[in-house]
Amino acid sequence: GDCFPCPQERCPMMGHYADRFPAKLKRVNQKYFLNTAADPPFATWRQKVFIKLSGVKKMRGDINLVFHDTEGNAKEYEIASGVLSQDQVYTKYLDVEINPKNTKKIEFLWNKTIFTLLWARVGAETVNIIHGEDGHR
Repeated sequence: GDCFPCPQERCPMMGHYADRFPAKLKRVNQKYFLNTAADPPFATWRQKVFIKLSGVKKMRGDINLVFHDTEGNAKEYEIASGVLSQDQVYTKYLDVEINPKNTKKIEFLWNKTIFTLLWARVGAETVNIIHGEDGHR
């Protein structure tokens, strides 16, 4: 996450288009790392998620986001688990397998643990997502 989102001159590319980023090629024997998806075409899009909760002051459980695309595909990602607090902003980097350009909706899910009071409820006051390549929300 240190280089997120990409700098003004865009994220460096490896392979055929690497020569478009001459400043990044000055060092020799650089190591590059890729995050890939489990399924073809193996592409992921780095996104930074911020969620501020509303509802009960504190409760135990987990919060997830489900990304849906225009073709009916969906992928679920855990954002936080354990003690959830209304006054905390939860931040997480995700490597999402759904292309931001094809995202139809993002669903907020929460599950409370079995020991949580029946009336306890939590919701999302705000959900902000920053896409890695162009910095759009």
